[in-house]
Amino acid sequence: MPPLRTALLQSSGQPGSTAGNLRTLDDAAARAAAAGARLLVCPEMFLTGYAIGDDVGRLAEPADGPGAEAVARTAARHGLAVLYGYPERDGERVFNSAQLIAADGTRLAGYRKTHLFGPFERERFAPGEVPVVQADLDGVRLGIMICYDVEFPENVRAHALAGTDLLVVPTAQMRPFEFVAESVVPVRAFENQLYVAYVNRTGREGEFDFVGLSCLAGPDGTARARAGSGEELVVGDVDPALLAASRAANPYLRDRRPDLYTSPRD
Repeated sequence: MPPLRTALLQSSGQPGSTAGNLRTLDDAAARAAAAGARLLVCPEMFLTGYAIGDDVGRLAEPADGPGAEAVARTAARHGLAVLYGYPERDGERVFNSAQLIAADGTRLAGYRKTHLFGPFERERFAPGEVPVVQADLDGVRLGIMICYDVEFPENVRAHALAGTDLLVVPTAQMRPFEFVAESVVPVRAFENQLYVAYVNRTGREGEFDFVGLSCLAGPDGTARARAGSGEELVVGDVDPALLAASRAANPYLRDRRPDLYTSPRD
């Protein structure tokens, strides 16, 4: 099975302008496709911007709304799948969500952030309740999380046990938490024997200062591709052969003793 070439779009786009962010996405999709990518991953809340205050409610839309339709056209035009973050409206509730669109424009999966970070998010979003959402793309099983979710080891382990090969994590990681991008994410990839595509915003947005440092971390615990602190499109390969070899050599999942972790002990 050939590697799944994956592009990481590190950008804050134009906060508050869905139209502007869709133009940024279209440009990035063209560049990613030219580099041979079959998947483009965008940051958390990319469709609208993150630090948009009460405009979260105004700009939120359903999973099949006009933003999703526009992303689907971009995916089909450039022939690659797109994972993007957006505020999802479902009745009276709004979720911090991410959606995966296939290269033919069909919707493959949607995920709602389960662990909301700080008062900004808790005041504006309802928490998601489904921890493991997956879809298959070019023979690779993708799992979806958003930002803070990946900092909970149980969350990522649930994906590993469910067979996720590539965990895509649109994020809005801010200072002073650079160590998450630099250290925690590669460790999560290593201890769970999967790839992690961690894709961040960058620069100052309202009260937040996003650190960039997006990465594609491999099952060997290294950053196979890494962005700096500015606007950037980086490309790396998710290699099923490397993943299979790493899983055969690394005994973490085989050596687990869940009875010790879940049962009360005297």
